Amino acid sequence: IHFDTRRPKGTENLYGILHAIQNNQQISFKYHNFRDDSIYSRTIDPYALKEFEHRWYVLGKVLNENDTKTFGLDRLTDLEISTKRFQSPSEFNINEIFKSCFGIIRQGDGEPQEVILSFDKFQGQYIKTLPLHNSQKILVDTDEELRIRLYIIPTYDFHIHLLSLGERVKVIKPASLIDALTTEFKQAIAQYNKKPKT
Repeated sequence: IHFDTRRPKGTENLYGILHAIQNNQQISFKYHNFRDDSIYSRTIDPYALKEFEHRWYVLGKVLNENDTKTFGLDRLTDLEISTKRFQSPSEFNINEIFKSCFGIIRQGDGEPQEVILSFDKFQGQYIKTLPLHNSQKILVDTDEELRIRLYIIPTYDFHIHLLSLGERVKVIKPASLIDALTTEFKQAIAQYNKKPKT
């Protein structure tokens, strides 16, 4: 057995956070926001842990805020488990929260959309053996194409995954997703057309 040697930062906090979740204890930590490179402190009621593409996340309610937020353990430091307890909401259901999502990003109150994707035969074999989402339904399965339908919210995580498949996938609908990926590909090509700085 040969395991992937890549290990994300922050997994040393997994058991501590799991203990806090099981015992309804608040946690505090410093968090590095990659978007604006800021570091700030947070106190949350931790509800659940979620894994996506080798990274772990904690989902919880931020103190004095009404919404639940997701924090990557790889960006979390100085974890403290408080003796202060919280009441976990009876209506919390992590499966329901992420049922229309691909990955870790939730799109607020966005509605799932019909997404139709066409794959070449080679990539189609992988898509059949590891579906992209539990809503996946095969529409066409021939020697040339696998075409599927999903009902999801096309978030940034989903965009990045489709971009990683390159020419092996084509978005049939919605038009908004086609436009977004076309823009991303154009920007990627522009990167290669830039002259390197000397």
